[in-house]
Amino acid sequence: MKKYLLLCLVALMPLTLLAKRQPKPQEVDSLGRKIKTGWNFGILPSVAYDADYGFQGGLLSNIYYYGDGSQYPEYIHSLYIEAAYTTKHHGIFRFNYDSKYLIPGYRLTLDATYLPDAMCDFYGFNGYQSKYNSTWHSWNKNKGKMDTLDYRTRVFYKYKRDLIRVAGDIEGTIYKDLKWNAGLGVLGYLIDDCDIKMLNGKNEYDPAKQNWEQKALNPNEELLYDKYKTWGLISADEMKGGWHPYLRGGITFDTRDKRQGPNKGIYTDLFFTYSAAFNAAYGNQATAGYNHLQLNFTFRHYVPCFKDKNGIDRITFAYRLGIQNLIAGRSPFYMNNYMNTLFIQRVYYEGLGGGNSVRGMMANRILANGFAFANIEFRFRIVNFDIGRQHFFVGLNPFFDLGIITQPYNLDDLVARHTNGTYTTLQESVAASGDNYSDYFTTDPKDVYRPHMTAGIGLKIGMNENFVLSADYGVPIDRQDNNSYANFYVKMGYLF
Repeated sequence: MKKYLLLCLVALMPLTLLAKRQPKPQEVDSLGRKIKTGWNFGILPSVAYDADYGFQGGLLSNIYYYGDGSQYPEYIHSLYIEAAYTTKHHGIFRFNYDSKYLIPGYRLTLDATYLPDAMCDFYGFNGYQSKYNSTWHSWNKNKGKMDTLDYRTRVFYKYKRDLIRVAGDIEGTIYKDLKWNAGLGVLGYLIDDCDIKMLNGKNEYDPAKQNWEQKALNPNEELLYDKYKTWGLISADEMKGGWHPYLRGGITFDTRDKRQGPNKGIYTDLFFTYSAAFNAAYGNQATAGYNHLQLNFTFRHYVPCFKDKNGIDRITFAYRLGIQNLIAGRSPFYMNNYMNTLFIQRVYYEGLGGGNSVRGMMANRILANGFAFANIEFRFRIVNFDIGRQHFFVGLNPFFDLGIITQPYNLDDLVARHTNGTYTTLQESVAASGDNYSDYFTTDPKDVYRPHMTAGIGLKIGMNENFVLSADYGVPIDRQDNNSYANFYVKMGYLF
């Protein structure tokens, strides 16, 4: 834990360059804090940790412009730039701009992101209906001896996926807190099998040794992603990815007192996203078969529970409820990991599972056409303090997260469609490949709808109310959601 706290402190080292104009002593907000004005430049190491992506290293810059400070802690312009890479071969290259003042009366957000991922998580379809076997990709010490009987390869639940995202979103006012929203963008997915040669590097696989005796991966080991293609669960049209321009529109109702770490108010949205399909990757024939329409609804509520004698909110109860459903067309499997949003504010919108949706559960554990989720937490602000001219706070957030499938895949229908009727059931297709059906799937239909639950606690270190470093520790209720008991994440900002 000391190592992770050190990472938090390093990320908040004062590499901040202050604007030339400093606030006068009498320029304070309602809580007596000095108001930030002008430009505030932050150049920081992009140091983070995610149990699913590994340790992250790089640089980021978050530039805020507060003007005369009359709207503080609200900013006028925000520019965010990040370039980083993780120990599990995942890259982040991102530019984001956000403002309510560039176009007077409208909020505009622009985002351009490239996320190469050499080992993207893939645990199969329909959550608990797909069994997770931890010993197939890892082994545990058992009474001083290594239990390696079932070990296959550490990338058994992986595939290669590069995501390119370009988006522009705008918001206008209908009446007071009721807003209209529109956006357009494109999501580009480049998908392939894991590049074993690249992952092995200088280590060469030796067939004379056991898999677990060497660092090199066995290039001949079939991964779960390969099996899904063989069984007909993933079609030839989607196995290499594709490009998907989208158009989005909806409404929001927002009474929050501030956007980052609000203490009171409601934020709710309802929107539709229409995604087209064209120019499939690696020369696949273009297809209109994956044009689709999705519905999203989210409700967030922030309830102040306790204020101190200075009027500072010390305890806030916050929760988020959401649903994403497919209402028309067909969605390729790789897009069902993406949680739609009206405004791009974070790097990742992966779901369900992981530090951005259900903390403590493995990333992408739930993969289906539709899902619902809940995040519930208490936010305790423990201490406020200043370092130089910067305002800091430290908080603790115990939480409970939940995810559930609302629209599962019909696995037999997928097999019949993708194999042109050669096999009419998944059991037939799996048997024909020589695999054992019960090793990979359950036979109880209720498993599909069984909720995935986690619980944990988070540490927050904030600077000037807008820059928040977050460290969350989540524990799954069911070991089918995580073989390592718990996951730890160090990220930027609140989850919601």
